[in-house]
Amino acid sequence: MTANRYTTVIIGTGFAGICMAIKLKERGVHDFVILEKAKDVGGTWRENTYPGAECDVPSALYSFSFESYPAWKYKWSHQDQILDYIHHCVDTYELSSHIIFDRELTSAHWDETESLWQINCAQENYKSKTLVTAIGQLHHPSTPAFNGMESFSGQSWHSAQWDHSVNLENKRIGVIGNGSSAAQFIPQIANSAKSLCIFQRSPNWILPKQDRAYKDIEKRLVSIFPFLLKLYRLKIFALSGAYYFLMEDKNKMIRRLYEKKTITYIKEHISDNETVQQLIPDYPLGARRTLFSDDYYQTLAKDNVSLITEPIEQITSAGLRTRHESEHELDVLIYATGFKSNPFLFGLDIKGLDQEELHKTWKNGPVNYKGMTISGFPNLFMMYGPNTNLGHNSILLMIEAQANYISRCVQQLKAKNWKSVNVKASKMNEYYQSIQERLSKMIWTKSKSSWYKSATGVIENNWPGRTTEYVRLTKRFDEENYEIV
Repeated sequence: MTANRYTTVIIGTGFAGICMAIKLKERGVHDFVILEKAKDVGGTWRENTYPGAECDVPSALYSFSFESYPAWKYKWSHQDQILDYIHHCVDTYELSSHIIFDRELTSAHWDETESLWQINCAQENYKSKTLVTAIGQLHHPSTPAFNGMESFSGQSWHSAQWDHSVNLENKRIGVIGNGSSAAQFIPQIANSAKSLCIFQRSPNWILPKQDRAYKDIEKRLVSIFPFLLKLYRLKIFALSGAYYFLMEDKNKMIRRLYEKKTITYIKEHISDNETVQQLIPDYPLGARRTLFSDDYYQTLAKDNVSLITEPIEQITSAGLRTRHESEHELDVLIYATGFKSNPFLFGLDIKGLDQEELHKTWKNGPVNYKGMTISGFPNLFMMYGPNTNLGHNSILLMIEAQANYISRCVQQLKAKNWKSVNVKASKMNEYYQSIQERLSKMIWTKSKSSWYKSATGVIENNWPGRTTEYVRLTKRFDEENYEIV
């Protein structure tokens, strides 16, 4: 291999990029590199450091099936320990020598003469037979344009870019948004705040998390008998898989039982009936991301916490004004307004055959094959791509399936001396249409808007089946569905 030329270039060192690297090494492919724009590994778990940041999937399942981790401290692990786990995987599988930091992808194009990807970063360029994007869906913070937001004289930031230099004690704090990040950090900052105003855009279904620290005896037992952790993981997997039934539109009776459970949970902690009604969503459970928290509703009941549902009219130098000209004076304003999940591969300049630009190919939506490949873009693979997100289980199960599929293809490209693989347009379109037809029968169609959907209402993020189905679908590299040169 010449300098900066590899069999595979992987973009990103989050869970997807790390898993991809491990699977390549398992298949004897060692001439690869991972390009990381930051100075450390971890992806979203490196970037999101807000108070209370943790996963909404239990730790035993939010880890690789091939790398159990008896060191988990809680049933639902916090950001710092998840980041420790990623570092653990990097060390265990000796990936450090493959990672180049401070390398942000600026563009990539398919060179038809050399049958290689030309990959450009600000610092230097690379050539690669295959290119794998492992950049996730939730890493570009989204902040809506509110009137007057630049005039605010206090301190403000997005929850994904938390300013830890600011002491929040005895401050008047405003939080715009009440999604999964907000539900985690609001209970953490409420006690020390002078006042906390939550500007709710729309309520969410929130189920009890039932989190707790693992007991010392439990940690000792799984250290001595590792199979116990695998059995526990299997139990969580089965329970999470059962939650899939709530995602199917037809299962209304089961869904109503869970909705009643949530409403009862709200009423246990909120006595004011008007507030209770403001916290009950107007869409079915599962239509948007379901949240889990043991202390969000308890926090809303505190004397220094206010729930405000009036639309925001103006951000002023002193705070925020809502529709009926209610003034809320603030020292700190935190935007918990989510991420830009669409379009996919946001901000990347990628060109395929005949220098066709990916964003133009996808102008009417991200048509793809198995969430990983696109006709007209040979040897390009996506991880956690369109229609591979889950509403009911651990995304790491999908990531492992994708890494297995892609690594098999890379191995065959190398062993059989293929120049390129390009999914057939007919197979891609057939697959995509079948997925969209199935998605039309899922509960996600019942919400007017969510991060699962595009601006046109197409469900571009979610997978309509069980994780076990996707694992079977990706068990082998189906070369018959590709044009191979």
